Amino acid sequence: MAFALASFGASASDAPRVVSVNVCTDQLVMLLAEPAQIISLSDLSDHPRSSAMAEDAAQFPKNNSQAEVIALQNPDIVVAGAYTNPSLVALLRSIGIEVVQFPITQSLREIPDDIRRMGALLGQEDKARALAADLDAELQGLPAVQEDAPLAAFFMPNGFSVGAGTLSHDILTAGGARNLSDDLGFDGIGTLTLEQVILHQPDLLIGSQRFDGFSLSEEMVSHPALTGFPVLQTSVDWVCGTPLVMNAIASVQDRVGELRASGTD
Repeated sequence: MAFALASFGASASDAPRVVSVNVCTDQLVMLLAEPAQIISLSDLSDHPRSSAMAEDAAQFPKNNSQAEVIALQNPDIVVAGAYTNPSLVALLRSIGIEVVQFPITQSLREIPDDIRRMGALLGQEDKARALAADLDAELQGLPAVQEDAPLAAFFMPNGFSVGAGTLSHDILTAGGARNLSDDLGFDGIGTLTLEQVILHQPDLLIGSQRFDGFSLSEEMVSHPALTGFPVLQTSVDWVCGTPLVMNAIASVQDRVGELRASGTD
């Protein structure tokens, strides 16, 4: 799913000038703001392993999340994440710069509201309403996960896994798969053991892209006992609460379709 940047809305001369210091707010800003509104983005904004809009971000200056740099850029507003360095947030507010923090997205249903909230901050309400409405319609058109849906297990380095109450869980179930962590009864983030994965025999493992080099934390996810399991690697489309989650949902739908076609679910 591709989105054009800043196709209609308030002109930059009438709208607030913005700095973003979080990779997820970076993406909402790029989706909604006029390019001339964007003073700078976070250092991670143009990293392909961190941002789903890395290519778009390349055209904008970066701010290093340094208060001195941001102060000199003189923004009308700074947008940040819930866990942005509290010292940075406090210092910017102490010198009269407005900072608005966005929480971590924990469900698909939160995304349209965050889009509308960002649009209001940026003076791009009409654009935000249209984008949020389109996403609402797409989400509402997704069928509920079936009881006989393929069983998937989030199994990442160190056995990291996610259950209900997370964006990743919503993406997985919206794509038509059940979540082993949810079946085992845990919410939020946690871990699965290799033994649990083997015992429950999921139809699909949800993994993450490996980094170069050697890591003990990654050894367990490449254990020989897992050789026969299909694996879907997550991508940056899974990370932030933007309409780009539809790409992640589509990747699950495609894999679920393959599993059903092969009769392995």
